[in-house]
Amino acid sequence: MAAVQSAAASGTDARCAKGDTSRTQAEAAEEGRPYSVVMSGHDPWAAVLREVISRSHLWRPDELAVTVERAVARLGIRVTIYQIDVEQRSLRPLGRPRAVDLPSVPVEGSLAGQVFTSLDPLLTGTGPDRVWWVPMVDGSDRLGVVAFALPDGAVEGDDIRENCEMLAGVIGHLITGSLSRGDRLLQGQRSHEMTAAAELLWQLLPPLTACTDQVTVTAMLQPCYDVGGDGFDYAFDDRPQFMILDAAGRGMKAGLACAVALATMRAVRRVGGGLADQAAAADVALQDQFHDGRFVTAVLAELDPESGVLRYCNAGHPPPLLWRSGKILREMTDAKRFPLGVGDGTTSLGEEQLEPGDRVLLYTDGVTETRLSDGRQFGVDGLIELAERQGERGFPPAETLRLMAHDISDSRRRPSLDDTTMMMVEWSPVTG
Repeated sequence: MAAVQSAAASGTDARCAKGDTSRTQAEAAEEGRPYSVVMSGHDPWAAVLREVISRSHLWRPDELAVTVERAVARLGIRVTIYQIDVEQRSLRPLGRPRAVDLPSVPVEGSLAGQVFTSLDPLLTGTGPDRVWWVPMVDGSDRLGVVAFALPDGAVEGDDIRENCEMLAGVIGHLITGSLSRGDRLLQGQRSHEMTAAAELLWQLLPPLTACTDQVTVTAMLQPCYDVGGDGFDYAFDDRPQFMILDAAGRGMKAGLACAVALATMRAVRRVGGGLADQAAAADVALQDQFHDGRFVTAVLAELDPESGVLRYCNAGHPPPLLWRSGKILREMTDAKRFPLGVGDGTTSLGEEQLEPGDRVLLYTDGVTETRLSDGRQFGVDGLIELAERQGERGFPPAETLRLMAHDISDSRRRPSLDDTTMMMVEWSPVTG
C-alpha cells in the first residue's frame, strides 16, 4: 500500500511541467487540505495500481500496455496510451494486440495534441462515448497522453479525473523506468531509422525537460534521427548547472567528440568540480583522444536559484540570449574562451543577474545558419523574432521551444546539413 499511496503524487507532475508549483504535497499537509486521492484497501483504483506496480517488477517492456489495459478493465474503463514521437510531432499508440491498427495522432489540430501541449486534462463526448484525455509526464518531461474511455453510467467528478491523472503519472514513471530494459518502447517513439551517431548521443542525454519549483530547463535537438555532434546536459542540485555543446564536424567522429566532452565534464561535476574545472578537463580529454585538432564549442552555466545570479563561460559558442518580459534583451557576451580541446585550460566566468521570470536561450550555430526557403540565412535576428513571437502565445518553456524548433525546421530550404539544438532555462523563484 505504501507504494500505491506514494504513487498518488504522480498527478502533480503535469502541474510542475506547466509551471504550476503553487500547490505542493507539503503545503497541502501544512494547511490541512486534501492533496491526493485517499485510497483504502477496498478502493478499486488502489487494486488497479497494486496490480500494475506489482507486475512492473518482472514484466517485459512490451507487456506494459496490455498490463494496464487488463488492470483498468475491472473498472469498465478502456485505456489507450499514446507516446510522443522523437520529433514531437505525433502521438503514437503504445503497442498492444488490439491497438496494432490504431493510427498516430498529430499533435497539431487534435484533441490529444491539445492535451499534450496544454497539459490540461480534457473530457470529451457524452454517455458511453465519454473519454478523459490526460497528459502523461515523468517528472516534468512530457511523454504523451492517456485516453480513458469511461463506462456508461460512470459518475463524473473530481475523483475520477484525479484517479485518471494519478494512473497516467504512474504509467509515465513506469515507461521511463522500462525504456532501458528493451527496445519496443523506443521503437514505438520512432518513425525512422536512427544513425549510430544519433543512437550514441541520445543514450547520453538527460530527458528533454526537467524542472523544480524555481528552475525549468528544456531542450530540442534536430534532426532527431541523424544528430551528429550536438548535445546538452543539466543537473538539478543546490545550484543547477546546464550546458549546451556542439562538436566540430558531423557523423560518428563528431558524436564521439561530443560524448567525450560531455562525459568528462559530467564526471568532474559529480566530484564537485566547478565550471572552470569542467572546461579544463574537457580540454585535456579531447586533446588526448583526438589528434586531428577536433574541438567542441560549449556554454557552461550555473544558476543560484535563490538570488538569480547566473555564472557562465563561453567556449567559442554563439552567445546566449537573455529573454525578459517577452522580449530578447541582449546577447550575453562575457566570459569568452577558446573552444574545448583548443584552449590551455584558462577559463574566466561571467555573471548575469536574472529577474524572476527571465529566460535564457542557448543555441548552436546550426540554428542561425539555417537556410530559409527564400535562400536567406535565418540569423540571430530571425531567432530573436521567432522567440518573441512564440513567447507571446504564453506557453510554458517546453512547448514554446517545441514550436520554435518546428518553425525553423518547416521553414528550411532543404534538409539541414548541421544539427540545430536549442536549450531554454527559466528562473521562476517561489515568492510569498
